[in-house]
Amino acid sequence: MGKNLFIAEKPSVAREFANALKYNMRSKDGYLESEEAIVTWCVGHLVTMSYPEVYDEKFKRWSFETLPFLPAEFKYEVIENARKQYTIVSSLLNREDVSTIYVCTDSGREGEYIYRLVEQMAGVQGKERKRVWIDSQTEEEILRGIREAKDLSAYDNLGNAAYLRAKEDYLMGINFSRALTLKYGKTVKDYLKRDRAVISVGRVMTCVLGMIVNREREIRSFTKTPFYRVIGNFKLQEKPFTAEWRAVEGSKYYNSPVLYKENGFKKKEDAERLIGELSAEPAGPANVIGIEKKKENKNAPLLYNLAELQNDCSKYFKISPDETLRIVQELYEKKMTTYPRTDARVLSTAVAKEIHKNIGGLRNYALAAPFAKEVLEQGTYKNIAKTRYVNDKQITDHYAIIPTGQGLNNLAGLAPTAAKVYEVIVRRFLSIFYPPAVYQKFSLTLQVKEESFFASFKVLIQEGYLKVTDFSFKKENTAPKEDKENENESADEKCDAELTNLLTHLKKGDTLSVDTYEIKEGETSPPKRYTSGSIILTMENAGQYIEDEELRAQIKGSGIGTSATRAEILKKLVNIEYLALNKKTQVLTPTQMGEMIYDVVSDSIRPLLNPALTASWEKGLTMVADGVITPDDYMGKLTDFVGRRTVAVRGLNNQVVL
Repeated sequence: MGKNLFIAEKPSVAREFANALKYNMRSKDGYLESEEAIVTWCVGHLVTMSYPEVYDEKFKRWSFETLPFLPAEFKYEVIENARKQYTIVSSLLNREDVSTIYVCTDSGREGEYIYRLVEQMAGVQGKERKRVWIDSQTEEEILRGIREAKDLSAYDNLGNAAYLRAKEDYLMGINFSRALTLKYGKTVKDYLKRDRAVISVGRVMTCVLGMIVNREREIRSFTKTPFYRVIGNFKLQEKPFTAEWRAVEGSKYYNSPVLYKENGFKKKEDAERLIGELSAEPAGPANVIGIEKKKENKNAPLLYNLAELQNDCSKYFKISPDETLRIVQELYEKKMTTYPRTDARVLSTAVAKEIHKNIGGLRNYALAAPFAKEVLEQGTYKNIAKTRYVNDKQITDHYAIIPTGQGLNNLAGLAPTAAKVYEVIVRRFLSIFYPPAVYQKFSLTLQVKEESFFASFKVLIQEGYLKVTDFSFKKENTAPKEDKENENESADEKCDAELTNLLTHLKKGDTLSVDTYEIKEGETSPPKRYTSGSIILTMENAGQYIEDEELRAQIKGSGIGTSATRAEILKKLVNIEYLALNKKTQVLTPTQMGEMIYDVVSDSIRPLLNPALTASWEKGLTMVADGVITPDDYMGKLTDFVGRRTVAVRGLNNQVVL
């Protein structure tokens, strides 16, 4: 009987597999071996696509004569600085005593691609190949993955999508970057007074640049508009509170042209006139014409996927998405959390059945121990499968990022920020086993003469899951809070026990005393600049930034890029100086170079700036992975798009416009 060969993506993962297998492994050069098995590893990518000049020397020189470059067959080569490990892996794959290959690279599209390129280059034949698909690096999960490994052919569609993603980035990058540099490079170089200017273009990268440039230009062209709100100061049995005037039906100012929306005036004089009318004798009391009392439940948010975690870490710790991914990858490799590159925010039914193990392990984590014990004692985890936090239909490759309950011996060795990220993940996880927070809300409508004033109050009456969310660290001051004066509707006022009691007994028809009226001046605000976190969420939602966490969960569709690639794309845009990232605030702004590249693309290959189109390419790759469309269908559309657009650039003569 032949040996089993296990091939991981990196040495550290290979060691975890070797430890889980419990064989008497001996260390060799680039692999581990026992009587029963061999464990080896890649070092990330070992094989890559060849440059155009490998096809023909004529392609080395950038010229419109050799564009579009659309090879019928693609060439691949071993990456030079990985050649030694490739040679080792290749020889092991083809060893006669190896009968079964267990593919243990990352459980995702890119991990699939890493292995398949090596197998293709090594010319492997006649071996049984099995795919190990795991959600964490705990020993139990590794052994389950090996035990339940499917034939590699079950992942052929995913492999096809991986190849197509690489071909797409390759063809768009080479053709569009060369064409635009040839057409506009000199103009850009001369204007920016640089020695040279290569215009770098990519399917996702250029779209993201476009979103940030568009936002910056919206901000520049924005004209602030002042407005004036009238606030009434009232008393409920000597307890003061404020209410906001609105020009509702019945008001003298209803639909008046002097209004800025229904709760403010364009000119201060009109606000002063209203106060004069309200204060004129007989001033009269304020009559309660409506009071609504209701309880409002607020559920714990859904679990973290990578984009949501990157956004929160950008806000809490002012770290980039790239740094968040590095940290959560470290936590995964230390067996502390599950697979990081996931889009899902829910658990699978299979995991839900065993979730008590994760919770149980957290009894050894000081910051969460009381909550973990409480959840286990009260058994609130038992019905989790019936909640919105478990949904198999919302999971493609992996479920949400959660703590494994293991690896806590590594906690002391974590950097302070990594320890905080772990805490954030743990608290989010445990909160789903708690009931909703319950608020008492009061909505009050007062009438003074013919005018109406509105006030709303909110008080927490049951803490619910919020008891779990009290972080041990002080959160960084996040993006500035919206000024209430800039909002169309005033926010809920805080409500103490005395006022709550008074409001509880207030009824329609009661009268309140009026103290004074005042004018609050506000002004319209431009859109906010993207931060490194909010742009990741915007990419996830195909160019639409949705601030409300609940709404984001409902409308989630095809994104721009993937959870595995978004941080790297953003990092590249900063490195090539198309974007500037403020490290203290994580705010992103385009550089002058970035804006010029935007203008170049806008005047030549405008579809690259369209988030919906970019998301549709990503959706197409998902459809290939799901077996809905064939690789040939996708490749046909891709080569047609690249070919047509490259030829069109050649025919343009609009350099002067820049």
